[in-house]
Amino acid sequence: MIGKQAAVNALWALGVLSSLLVGTDSAKVKRVKAGMTYHPHDAVSIVVNKVGPFNNPTETYRYYSLPFCHEHSTEEEEMEALQEENVDLPDNIPSEKRLGAQKHRQRLGESIVGDRRETSPYEISFGDSVEWRLLCKKLLRPQDIEKFKEAIHNNYFFEMFVEDLPMWGYIGDIAGEDMIIGETEGSGTYLFTHLHFLLGYNNNQIVAAKVTTDIDRKVDITDIHNEKHIQFSYSVEWYEEPNLTWKNRMSRYAESRFLPSSFEIHWLSIINSFVLVLLLTAFLTIILLRVLKNDFSRYMELDDDAMEEEESGWKLIHGDVFRFPQYPAIFCSAVGIGNQLIVLTFFHLCLALTGLISTTRRGSILAGVVVLYCLTSVVAGYTAIRLFRQMGGKNWVQCVILTAGMFPAPIVAVFLWVNSVAIAHGSTSALPFTSILTITALYIFLAFPLTVFGGILAKNYASPDFNAPTRTTKVAREIPTEVPWYRSRPFQVLIAGFLPFSAIYIELHYIFASMWGHQIYTLFGILLLAFILLIIVTSFITVALLYFQLAREDHRWWWAAFINGGMTGIFIYIYSFYYYFHRSGMSGVLQSSFYFGYMAVVSFAFFLMLGSAGFQFSLIFVKYIYSRVKCD
Repeated sequence: MIGKQAAVNALWALGVLSSLLVGTDSAKVKRVKAGMTYHPHDAVSIVVNKVGPFNNPTETYRYYSLPFCHEHSTEEEEMEALQEENVDLPDNIPSEKRLGAQKHRQRLGESIVGDRRETSPYEISFGDSVEWRLLCKKLLRPQDIEKFKEAIHNNYFFEMFVEDLPMWGYIGDIAGEDMIIGETEGSGTYLFTHLHFLLGYNNNQIVAAKVTTDIDRKVDITDIHNEKHIQFSYSVEWYEEPNLTWKNRMSRYAESRFLPSSFEIHWLSIINSFVLVLLLTAFLTIILLRVLKNDFSRYMELDDDAMEEEESGWKLIHGDVFRFPQYPAIFCSAVGIGNQLIVLTFFHLCLALTGLISTTRRGSILAGVVVLYCLTSVVAGYTAIRLFRQMGGKNWVQCVILTAGMFPAPIVAVFLWVNSVAIAHGSTSALPFTSILTITALYIFLAFPLTVFGGILAKNYASPDFNAPTRTTKVAREIPTEVPWYRSRPFQVLIAGFLPFSAIYIELHYIFASMWGHQIYTLFGILLLAFILLIIVTSFITVALLYFQLAREDHRWWWAAFINGGMTGIFIYIYSFYYYFHRSGMSGVLQSSFYFGYMAVVSFAFFLMLGSAGFQFSLIFVKYIYSRVKCD
């Protein structure tokens, strides 16, 4: 009866939430569908999105935060302007007045990445090229001119869409300005007032879109103290793209001149990384196999009488090596979440590789992460509680709650800070209230219940036996304190993070350029292979360092193996500082808050993933070597 009432309450809550979301979106314009088949002279919508500093990709603002045209010019104004320009408007162009600044409905992923799509007053029809057309005449007051001038000095770009094809351009340009002093006598700030749209089509579908600015039609706005009458205009050029299909329409963006040209195919770097990983893994495998073979031979040849005298190294601590670690609930939760993130990453990359998750659709990658995290929560709950019960833990409810909150808690903390900063700056990077409600509902009604469900499955069906090959003594053995520097914990931690990081360093640069730049990352097959190799090499290095730790008779290996495996995540966060200050042009409180906040979350995720993988390989290794030798 209680379960039925809970289900009714959950359905009621979901109904209220969905009605709130629908009510909020009802006032918005229906999104423009991609892949439409047009007839001649059909209306084509230009959707404006956002503006912001080019070097700060997260610091974005509404397109209409700058005083652009909200309405198209009237027919009288247009005819007068056409006579002044001495151009003719084609007769067959339909005149459909459109209003700007009307918000579009958006997907969850688009809201997460800061998109705020709105209508624009541009009147464009399919197949109709236009030499010149007046958009609007606008009186810019001093405060409006100052907004444009500040945006131009901060290297603002704008983003527009035709269907789902993005277009970028700069708002203006500066000339004669000193890099250090700034404005000097003779320097000027110029606003681009004319946009030229180049639209390609194939089989009556739009497959290419690009916008350029006309430097011959720029307006000097250096003086911000006087009002200025500005004439905004545009032109349209249609051309056929017979070799570009609609399915492959995004392929041209890798060749876009607006994007930095340094993002090239990096096969040589990828092959170099893979060879390094394979050599390192092979080297560790050979060394470990030879050393273990010698150890097994030595221990097997000793008779029972000599064993007490000769016994040393890792066999000596057979009565302590399976002594469970401190803070088992935290440890098991970390391992469970690490397993979940490994499964999430693997499936996400596979879905991206097969095309089930569109890598070109704005925000689909992040939306996929949110949904897959919720669906894979059962993995975290199951593996955490199974290990917790094998360690003899009793309060499994506390462990499952810790598992459900260990990773979301720091995300919420970072989000509260960066979202507050974004709201204070008026940036579109601030997540809308409806998106916050959606993500919260996904966690409350999907992620948390699945975590608990996984824990219940482990409690009722998973074996509680740890199956340790040796018995654990009641009194812990004393750990030697004098060890060489190269066997000390700080040195081990350094090696554990540096070697796997060196294998992914080059690829990491391109991933950062995609995450914190304007690039579109497409090599998901290579990324999947790199991820698998990273798991393997991290695990091998963790096992190798574990062997040296056991050989010096240190049986506190549980947390050490987890931390050694996860150290690559710490190195990734350290690298993020190098990238920010030496490889990017990012600056400002808003951008740095998003960058360092969410890079901390990403690094923590890698710490949990690789730490979990390293520990589980280490556990298999320890059980194997102690099951091969005779222990009293």
